[in-house]
Amino acid sequence: MASPAFAVSAAGLARPSTPRSGGAERRGRGVELQSPSLLFGRNKGTRSPRAVSVGGSGWRVVMRAGGPSGEVMIPDGGSGGTPPSIDGPVQFDSDDLKVAFIDDEPSLQDEGEDSIWSSETNQVTEEIDVEGTNIMDKESSTGEKLRIVPPPGNGQQIYEIDPTLRDFKYHLEYRYSLYRRIRSDIDEHEGGMDVFSRGYEKFGFMRSAEGITYREWAPGADSAALVGDFNNWDPNADHMSKNDLGVWEIFLPNNADGSPPIPHGSRVRMDTPSGIKDSIPAWIKYSVQTPGDIPYNGIYYDPPEEEKYVFKHPQPKRPKSLRIYETHVGMSSPEPKINTYANFRDEVLPRIKRLGYNAVQIMAIQEHSYYGSFGYHVTNFFAPSSRFGSPEDLKSLIDRAHELGLVVLMDVVHSHASNNTLDGLNGFDGTDTHYFHGGSRGHHWMWDSRVFNYGNKEVIRFLLSNARWWLEEYKFDGFRFDGATSMMYTHHGLQVTFTGSYHEYFGFATDVDAVVYLMLVNDLIHGLYPEAVTIGEDVSGMPTFALPVQVGGVGFDYRLHMAVADKWIELLKGNDEAWEMGNIVHTLTNRRWLEKCVTYAESHDQALVGDKTLAFWLMDKDMYDFMALNGPSTPNIDRGIALHKMIRLITMGLGGEGYLNFMGNEFGHPEWIDFPRGPQVLPSGKFIPGNNNSYDKCRRRFDLGDAEFLRYHGMQQFDQAMQHLEEKYGFMTSDHQYVSRKHEEDKVIVFEKGDLVFVFNFHWSNSYFDYRVGCLKPGKYKVVLDSDAGLFGGFGRIHHTAEHFTSDCQHDNRPHSFSVYTPSRTCVVYAPMN
Repeated sequence: MASPAFAVSAAGLARPSTPRSGGAERRGRGVELQSPSLLFGRNKGTRSPRAVSVGGSGWRVVMRAGGPSGEVMIPDGGSGGTPPSIDGPVQFDSDDLKVAFIDDEPSLQDEGEDSIWSSETNQVTEEIDVEGTNIMDKESSTGEKLRIVPPPGNGQQIYEIDPTLRDFKYHLEYRYSLYRRIRSDIDEHEGGMDVFSRGYEKFGFMRSAEGITYREWAPGADSAALVGDFNNWDPNADHMSKNDLGVWEIFLPNNADGSPPIPHGSRVRMDTPSGIKDSIPAWIKYSVQTPGDIPYNGIYYDPPEEEKYVFKHPQPKRPKSLRIYETHVGMSSPEPKINTYANFRDEVLPRIKRLGYNAVQIMAIQEHSYYGSFGYHVTNFFAPSSRFGSPEDLKSLIDRAHELGLVVLMDVVHSHASNNTLDGLNGFDGTDTHYFHGGSRGHHWMWDSRVFNYGNKEVIRFLLSNARWWLEEYKFDGFRFDGATSMMYTHHGLQVTFTGSYHEYFGFATDVDAVVYLMLVNDLIHGLYPEAVTIGEDVSGMPTFALPVQVGGVGFDYRLHMAVADKWIELLKGNDEAWEMGNIVHTLTNRRWLEKCVTYAESHDQALVGDKTLAFWLMDKDMYDFMALNGPSTPNIDRGIALHKMIRLITMGLGGEGYLNFMGNEFGHPEWIDFPRGPQVLPSGKFIPGNNNSYDKCRRRFDLGDAEFLRYHGMQQFDQAMQHLEEKYGFMTSDHQYVSRKHEEDKVIVFEKGDLVFVFNFHWSNSYFDYRVGCLKPGKYKVVLDSDAGLFGGFGRIHHTAEHFTSDCQHDNRPHSFSVYTPSRTCVVYAPMN
């Protein structure tokens, strides 16, 4: 039996937001922003749905669909009720929006009509977009060509890439068949992935020449009204109509003078058992926090044409090797404040370009009412964060990045949603389900957030459209998908140790619906935007994660090589005298064949309060007093600066096909990140003191890296030289890699990447003269990067003008070799002089 897309609780209680998350009730009406809202009444019981008429632009439509293919379960009500459960595997459900053109007055749909997503369809309908145009004829009416996502492949090549997968073919075949079935349903009933992924053209607010149409999917609501400043907040003025599938709609004609019926703004209200509920439209494109209010207000955003930003520069091609500068706009100022898109555009982007990175990854773009969540508790998925400026400011930022040749990646959150009920998706239609799983499965116990139901078609539409919206409207060049591990397993990867056994990846703990959603979103992105980049944050090591969907993979271009940063922290907790060279090399090179990785020594995770950056692990409190070049140093400072450079270069050299650095860490940014916050009590009852809402540690002291009289400057200069070296030689993506030496007693690692030879001496005191290193190519070699150079805060023990001639003396299984001087705690890169 096909399982339902959602289970409706008889209680339908949405969990209240905590004060920390901005969940306090707001009653005020006297706001300057023109902010309409939606007033919902919660469905108090089951009833037979009916088709309703909606109108606009001179045409009539009827929402036409049958009932769900499975039964809707209604568990016992009350706080002690049984949580919803699903018998059997969750199937892609049949509740869908179809818009049918009719010539006469609207008529009621037969209640027994089959679902449009069932195998048998009794009635063929024409799909109509919000302008009243047949979607399949849109190319001829607008000149816009429908884009085709290539059809699914056979998904069999993964068994040739990794024969071990054949032992789990039953799981992988089920996964791929579910993906193919969803693709087939979308092609058959939605006009293909191109049309299906443009949900933002069907839902939310849509402006036409005649007025504004507002449409929302809220099956649990019993009544709905759009209210706001435009109708003096009268809940009886503008009632909405509901179709069989829980889609509410209203058309507001223009005013008599031709002006739009809603000047600006939109909030959403729902009637829940506890009273009136104030929510923001799910598809809202902009939301702000009015001074004095805790919840955000949804804003009807439709600026005049002359105020809309027009992109001027083409998007750059995808780099062969990604060098990513991970950023957060709000904390990107040296001053203790929230920075802006405009300042980031003018001050930070040129810095990123100068440092030699070719991609900027921006965190916390999707609106989030709680600043301290680092952007991961998203409340409004289609709205760019208003803390930093307007949507037009963000577009200007991205356009400037493109002018500089920088690829712009967005840190997108589809792994969970904010728990907030007043300004988020939680409890939007008065039920505990809607976009999410019901019961405990729908609540992430560690993150205190909601978990999407990836088997629900409307959830898939919402999330696919969300990904496309950021690519289409804002010209992002790709995504880092946050929390992919949490998505792919019902245990969220928590309190679980992944040993590498394939049973851990392809068993009952795997959320196949979520994995299939990731396949669909990668399919969409790569099908419509071939140059776009997708990176998945997976700590589990899921096989096939970074293989194309066509061959049976999940479809990401890269996975984050998260084990590397964990290894460095593990090592830094001990003495570097005990480091094992073989263990370091194994961690860096332990990657799945043909699955590319973005590696990093540290990211924003290691910089958060409660953890330490590499620089702080290495130098600790000495960083406060001994970083001036005209003052004394300490053994901790000398050791820390040397190892900081070595760790970063060997990570880039051996760790993957892409590299990532969190802003400021390139020069060893001191201290940690601590967002402004007050005291709070966790759900467990644990009390956490605040920091008096201080911004002092929620900023980036770029001035330290720029100050030539500080040792930070040398560390920054080395990172810059490292990026430019990779730009020149492209060693990260070279097909040639050979580790010729992992000498435990000498503490020396030697490897080749492309034409380059890397020599690392991790010994704390021993320097080696006439140290022979093997190489593939004969000839003369020269120094192209030296961590010990004075420019980089080193001791200048290497002569850069020396020429190193190879001999035919085989060494470390290499056909040629040459001799070098390798000082203690240094790394030197050699390149052929020809």
